[in-house]
Amino acid sequence: MSNFLPTRPRAIGGKRHIAIVASRFNEKYVEGLVQHASTELRALVSSLVLTVHHVSGAFEIPVVARELASQKKVEAILALGVILAGDTKHAQHLAQSVTNALQQIAIEHGVPVINAVLDLDDEWQAQERCLGSEINRGTEAARAAVEVADVLVELRGR
Repeated sequence: MSNFLPTRPRAIGGKRHIAIVASRFNEKYVEGLVQHASTELRALVSSLVLTVHHVSGAFEIPVVARELASQKKVEAILALGVILAGDTKHAQHLAQSVTNALQQIAIEHGVPVINAVLDLDDEWQAQERCLGSEINRGTEAARAAVEVADVLVELRGR
């Protein structure tokens, strides 16, 4: 994992519909991602229509992201979750499964799905990446969503 945020893309004047799908598991950390992402999206998009959908855990994120993507009503989807490693490989398998599903949804439906379902070693990493400001992955996900949505809107001539 890198320890810096990408540069902020230029602000967008047009209307953008963006959705967040967020896990309730490890809620304290995920809500930090949601808050940082929401704040950054509002700073970048002057006419933002933002919806937030909560699901029980990371494993449930792809099914809601798929439904949103299939409806073609949003320019980007942010998938936000936190998976903390345990004593088994369950977290690793879960993270890989979610990653694969989210990428497939993006490719299949042509809607960017920004994967900020974080597979972290411990709560220290979660605090740094979800609650802090220096390398917050919610902020990073928002920047990526706006940038790729803008490119696709331009390519599609909307």
